[in-house]
Amino acid sequence: MLSLYWLEPGDPFPSTEEALDHPPGLLAAGGTLDTPTLVAAYKEGIFPWFNPEEPPLWWTPDPRLVFFPERFHCARRLQRRLRNARWSVSLDQAFPEVIRACAEPRPDQPGTWISPAMIEAYEGLFHAGHGHSVEIWRDDQLIGGLYGLQLGRVFFGESMFSREPDASKAALFTLSALRGELGIRLLDAQVDSGHLRSLGAELITRTRFEHYLAQWVHGPSTHPGPRPARPLAELTG
Repeated sequence: MLSLYWLEPGDPFPSTEEALDHPPGLLAAGGTLDTPTLVAAYKEGIFPWFNPEEPPLWWTPDPRLVFFPERFHCARRLQRRLRNARWSVSLDQAFPEVIRACAEPRPDQPGTWISPAMIEAYEGLFHAGHGHSVEIWRDDQLIGGLYGLQLGRVFFGESMFSREPDASKAALFTLSALRGELGIRLLDAQVDSGHLRSLGAELITRTRFEHYLAQWVHGPSTHPGPRPARPLAELTG
């Protein structure tokens, strides 16, 4: 029988060592999605992920998928695409639009876990200065992007979308290319994905991930905040 820790509002999270093996990484249920709870969760490597009809479910997978931004793999074909596409990129200019685009149904995924409650919660993080977005534009049309939050020197990616081929890859590339300006040492991608591993993501143990969090997550964020659109080609070198 499944035995799962139930969180009441304001309760601390249990030790991540209590996470279940099946389903892998599930730690707790319940609690709230207010900004202090979410910040506390992410600092411990815990994130919410659940269907709209479920209570909040909190996860800490082992192994964990991460990017070390300097190791982002930009293949030659992708480099040419980003250099020649005449796209532009901005930061924090369209967070509400990006998260709603990520929530749109997809051909292979008609439903979404990005419910109205999740949108409200992450917009709360954005207004508190923790949530951030990367936007990819063709002229004045939003064609791709990603959103997440940054705590200290760790960027926790949540979701991304593309309306043109490679536009979400362009958003990930931007985080890598601007890693110095943004102060990012680690990009959390949460769970295993062959697509993300093809771009340089790596699987590491939960213990190692928490070691990096202990080093990098508790200091002040060096994310510079909103940045207007600039040609993406400027970042390709």
